[in-house]
Amino acid sequence: MVEGVHGEAFGAAGGDPRGDSGTAEDANGAQGGDHGARGEQHGSRGVSRAETSVDSTAPVRAPRSHGAPSAPSATSAAPAESATPVGRPVARRGAVDPVKALMHRHHDLCEQAVDPLEIAAALEVHGLTDRAAARFRHRDVFSLAEEMYARVPRDGDRLPPPPNSSAPLREHWAWAAFALLPGVLCAAAVMGLRSTEGSPRLAVAAVGALAVALALRMALGRGPLRTPARTTPTGNPVWTCWLLAYAVLGDGLLRAALEGGPDGPWPMATGSALALALAFGPAVWCARLFATGARRRLAASRGLEEFASSVTPLLLGLIGLFLSFLGALLALCGGLLGEPAPYAGTGSLGGLLLVARLLTAHGFGRTPAVVLGIAAAAEATALATVFAGRLPCCAFLATPVEALVDAGGANAVPALVCAPAALILLIHAIRTLTRASAHAHPPGSP
Repeated sequence: MVEGVHGEAFGAAGGDPRGDSGTAEDANGAQGGDHGARGEQHGSRGVSRAETSVDSTAPVRAPRSHGAPSAPSATSAAPAESATPVGRPVARRGAVDPVKALMHRHHDLCEQAVDPLEIAAALEVHGLTDRAAARFRHRDVFSLAEEMYARVPRDGDRLPPPPNSSAPLREHWAWAAFALLPGVLCAAAVMGLRSTEGSPRLAVAAVGALAVALALRMALGRGPLRTPARTTPTGNPVWTCWLLAYAVLGDGLLRAALEGGPDGPWPMATGSALALALAFGPAVWCARLFATGARRRLAASRGLEEFASSVTPLLLGLIGLFLSFLGALLALCGGLLGEPAPYAGTGSLGGLLLVARLLTAHGFGRTPAVVLGIAAAAEATALATVFAGRLPCCAFLATPVEALVDAGGANAVPALVCAPAALILLIHAIRTLTRASAHAHPPGSP
């Protein structure tokens, strides 16, 4: 192309030897201006430097030769210079940000969240899984929640006040002391029952039961087993009290009813009552270990499935640990008081109450209330059928309970009722307590 430029210039000069120097110069300038405009267009496509240098040195003037084609002026070359080059990326409208759209839908959640875990738990509640997080260009819900938390502008970056290290320590010792209080009061009541007879014994039993009930209420109001505000169904404490009363009085009343009584006071299972009261302390510690262990795994896991698979063994292991403590306490109390240890009935009742309280403390109180109500109704029905069997032509009503007691003793009735109920609640707990949403807040927080 360089050679062509010079050839055309020399051809114009040789064709008209008599022309003055201005004519040749003008023709050369016209050709240079034409090639300068072409060079600017081809320069954006990567033309060689030699072509650009020739175009830049050629002057741009209007042609004055006769019959020569009109060269483009500077104003006509301006549109070519202002046009968008082919090699430069064309600016397009920004693509839609899916994370920003999600943040707009959950604006209040992102602003009020104290950490990314709270956002991840809320997203899980709304049905967002790890597979759905891929549509937002994230591998899991946790990384999506971290980006949402980081992108929210927050008012002020003031450092929080230094925490008072003595306050958590005082609170820790407070709920630990309250966890031991029911066992201490129950032990005092059992000692009073065994040292009195007649009417004083009945008064000691009433006062002891009231003191233990108040201690349990105080202990459940703080610590890891406290319930969130406005989540405990109304009937839950009623069914719990019935099940505990049956564990203390039910077996003796059932045996007396099958023998034609009761004709007077029937024996109470003081060993079961003392073991259950003393087991409240291990139950609180197991709940504490489960809450702290679950939140630690929540912070370390990078997916919902990974979190669920790591929390399930923790839940099962702590429930097994509590049942081991309860079995040891039943054996100890039965040996000290000279009573048989009802492992099946009392053990299944302890497991049922622990799982129900764990679910209620994490905000899932409806199902435990229903299951506890069904278990209490089943025990009441067993007692009612025995007394109804004394009516004329109704002896068949007491036959199933009589057969069950003959096969496994009076403790077989609460075992047959509480064991399936505990298993149902355990399956429900594996499905609910292994979610990230169940541990977004500490147990009992509103």
